[in-house]
Amino acid sequence: MKLWEKGTPVNKAIGEFTVGKDRELDLYLAPFDILGSMAHVTMLETVGLVEKEELPVLLQELKKLYQLATENNFAIEDSVEDVHSQVEFLLTKELGDLGKKIHSGRSRNDQVLLDLKLFTRDAIKEIVESASSVVDILLRRAGETKHILMPGYTHLQIAMPSSFGLWFSAYAESLTDDLELLLSAYNITNQNPLGSAAGYGSSFPLNRQLTTDLLGFGKMNYNVVYAQMGRGKVEKIVSFALANLAATLSKLAFDVCLFMSQNFNFVSLPDEFTTGSSIMPHKKNPDVFELIRAKCNKLQGIPNQILLMTNNLPSGYFRDLQIVKEIFLPSFKELNNCLNIASLALESLSVNENILNDSKYDFLFSVEEVNKQVLQGIPFRDAYKIVGAQIETGQFQPKKEVKHTHEGSIGNLCLDKIAEYKNGKVKSFQFEKVVVAINQLLK
Repeated sequence: MKLWEKGTPVNKAIGEFTVGKDRELDLYLAPFDILGSMAHVTMLETVGLVEKEELPVLLQELKKLYQLATENNFAIEDSVEDVHSQVEFLLTKELGDLGKKIHSGRSRNDQVLLDLKLFTRDAIKEIVESASSVVDILLRRAGETKHILMPGYTHLQIAMPSSFGLWFSAYAESLTDDLELLLSAYNITNQNPLGSAAGYGSSFPLNRQLTTDLLGFGKMNYNVVYAQMGRGKVEKIVSFALANLAATLSKLAFDVCLFMSQNFNFVSLPDEFTTGSSIMPHKKNPDVFELIRAKCNKLQGIPNQILLMTNNLPSGYFRDLQIVKEIFLPSFKELNNCLNIASLALESLSVNENILNDSKYDFLFSVEEVNKQVLQGIPFRDAYKIVGAQIETGQFQPKKEVKHTHEGSIGNLCLDKIAEYKNGKVKSFQFEKVVVAINQLLK
């Protein structure tokens, strides 16, 4: 069944090609399509396009379908084109002509726009919660290991003393900055396109503010042409935000893989978190972080794919946009899995407390010696030359202690400030407003 059929059968090969993966991918959207239909029919009743006594009947049937969708028992039949068609088909099957009323004042164009925004909004919430948990773990590990020194590097050459507390909390703050970009993407997503129909509005007296409120949107897309232009744009913006977060996670994974090698021996994972070799019995491989790195690097390619699909499209709807779903919808689950596995592994990561006992790290403390001489009144450049000469002649004897006190240094990690920053950022999403609105709609 196709909502647009007018009696002429479609060539089978053309039909299969144009439907593509919609039946499979639209299962991601099913609960959100039903929520959108609930808000839409509620609005239709207020403008006289659905009778007062018809509304509870429609809502009750839609709630049943919503339960099926949230329990993964909703299916799109082979003869049905997409989720929108399946919902209308099931309503009509149960309610007769009443089920056919739900499409008044909308198009599949603004339906899918709405579904994608509701899905994305919900998926971002999951990502934020998972990322927030990773930040909490990193900050906790930073507090536990703040006294344990490790080498800092520039150009992969030993540079200055660092600490595991500094290393863990660096990624905590980085992920929190990533939430800032994701918040901007969320705010752009959290705008209601419903009522834009095929991109040019409707002659029905729709109440778009009502559906905006019913679905808990921050605001509506006011201009109906722009609402349609948002298809592809929203996905691209969100994918950039996800890619940014994935980049931080990938860098963290690379560090762990590097630090686990015997040449570094900075960290280790429990045996049950590693894999072995079919030929080398000694191997304990950090496959979990290697796969996080690869998956996150793959996620960083998605914005470019979406850009190439959408960058030369004029205003209005085009079927090209259907393909964006294939790479966009699954990306959230993949990133969320990476975040959750990273949480599990980071909790169990052990650190080497005696790294700097090795003499090859002695030169890490050269700057400490320069600074010590400066505090004794020697000009910095002179102190630099004195210590440099000691190093060149083999006379440098490091004192392996650090006295860093400024904000963000080894001795003052500002963990409470990073936690406050992260908590404030998560709060800024105001997810609770959406939860209240959706719960009220489902009441």
